[in-house]
Amino acid sequence: MACNTVRAGAVYEESTITAIGYVLAGLALAFLLRKAYVRLQLSLAKHRSLAGHSRMSRRFASWVPFYEYGESAFFGVDSAPDHIVAARRAGFMRLAALFANRFQKTVAETAELTGQVSDLEFTSRYRVPFQFSGYVRRHLKTGSFVQSSGGVMLTDLDGNRFYDLTGSYGVNVFGYDFYKDCIERGSERVRDLGPVLGAYHPVTAHNVRRLLEISGLDEVSFHMSGTEAVMQAVRLARYHTQRTHLVRFCGAYHGWWGDVQPGVGNPLPARETYTLKDMDPAALKVLRTRRDIACVLVNPLQALHPNAGAPGDSTLLDSARKAHFDRNAYAQWLAELRAVCTERGIALIFDEVFLGFRLGLRGAQEYFGVRADMVTYGKTVAGGLPVGVVCGKHELMRRFRDDRPADICFARGTFNSHPYVMGAMYEFLAKLDSEPVRALYRNLDDTWNERAQRLNDRLAAAKLPVRVANLSTIWTLYYPQASGYNWMLQYYLRAAGLALSWVGTGRLIFSLNFTEDDFTAVADRIVSAATEMQRDGWWWIDAQLTNKAIKRRVLKEMIQARWASGSAISPMGSISSPRSK
Repeated sequence: MACNTVRAGAVYEESTITAIGYVLAGLALAFLLRKAYVRLQLSLAKHRSLAGHSRMSRRFASWVPFYEYGESAFFGVDSAPDHIVAARRAGFMRLAALFANRFQKTVAETAELTGQVSDLEFTSRYRVPFQFSGYVRRHLKTGSFVQSSGGVMLTDLDGNRFYDLTGSYGVNVFGYDFYKDCIERGSERVRDLGPVLGAYHPVTAHNVRRLLEISGLDEVSFHMSGTEAVMQAVRLARYHTQRTHLVRFCGAYHGWWGDVQPGVGNPLPARETYTLKDMDPAALKVLRTRRDIACVLVNPLQALHPNAGAPGDSTLLDSARKAHFDRNAYAQWLAELRAVCTERGIALIFDEVFLGFRLGLRGAQEYFGVRADMVTYGKTVAGGLPVGVVCGKHELMRRFRDDRPADICFARGTFNSHPYVMGAMYEFLAKLDSEPVRALYRNLDDTWNERAQRLNDRLAAAKLPVRVANLSTIWTLYYPQASGYNWMLQYYLRAAGLALSWVGTGRLIFSLNFTEDDFTAVADRIVSAATEMQRDGWWWIDAQLTNKAIKRRVLKEMIQARWASGSAISPMGSISSPRSK
């Protein structure tokens, strides 16, 4: 009897252990399935391009070999007939002679400094696709120095005057004379204090009140750049939510620090960043299912080209560049994003370093009708001097905890709230209330949308394969016809008297003070430059010339440059003739 009891107990114990094992296995399986589901949602929320996959893009960038086109291939990489190649060569050399003569002093000064200033060395190398860059830099030299500015014009060291479409990287919203006045008056206002740091000049109090009124938020912190402002906003969001990850959208730029630049350009992987598809429901699913997201960063400029990086001519090897702005669609997307962030306790951060004050007095929040938890400003808000600003809700801006005094969120900077920066900012914010500035904001979208349409109508009437897309005063040129030479247009535009930034036709930035006469002069120059480029044969048409064909050719060249030897590639890595393959 006792033996049976022991045996029954053993069986019961074994059954219990087995049951517990099944329960634990079930729990483990449920955990793994949940983890797999969440991971699948994250994968589905990534954009299919390389920009949406940071690790893959970094690996691909490290794989891409250097090669360049020799002279015989440079003008006929698309297998154009001989008379087109000859026309291109003649046009190129004509431009080269014009640049050498017209921009002599400016080019000489730039050349002398290029090997000594790393920024200049970088930008000069990446104005065009790397396969063409060496030949262009040897023969078609450009300058990076300007002597003066006035109205909407820049003057270089040779006395040449250009209509400014650089926008000073977005700083120039109201025209250079506006900023000169801000700096001059602001400097005079704080002159008695001078460069005293740590303490505040009294104008700072006015600036704080005005920024809170504009942003509709509770607190302000000052920094020295837009990159720093975004860094601080993300750090504060992580501190207060006690979560690790930030979300950025594919293609968006938020400065050059590691966590917001997870792909090419950052030597280290960003391990606490999710890059999701912009304007896509799959991204909202990730926000609803993950528990580690502290904040979502939004750069409203992406509304012009969702899921694509800032368009630059250095990657313009075909005509795949696209841009289109739909204000209502983007406003609806931001409203959905706002609702999910509120539901999940995620901080919604508008990065208005670039767009702030360009769309309207109260920026993207007012323009799209959506409120953010934090907003970053920079560029223009200090009246032309360097600055970064974070505005946010009280509960997100505090850098300490009352109940845990040793647990702080540190952020300081030697030059934060510099008196001269605060002085120029005071003048800038005061001018926003003036009638001349308010007049510039009236009917802003209608004015610039009509100008873009007018230019597109002229380009279409002239049968030129180039169009413009715009978000207010920020424009992108795109190309509806397949070509491997669209990047050449930037040089025809410079020859026509238009100042472009180093990214070329990817970003044209107008200041709001462009009059109708100013714009007509710019439009005339764009049409004439494009006409001349077409006449020189760069936009030759062939049924076999498609964007897909161009991509295949370039990939084939890369593979050959990576692995082949002998006749395909010269000892200098220069491809001599695509028609010989």
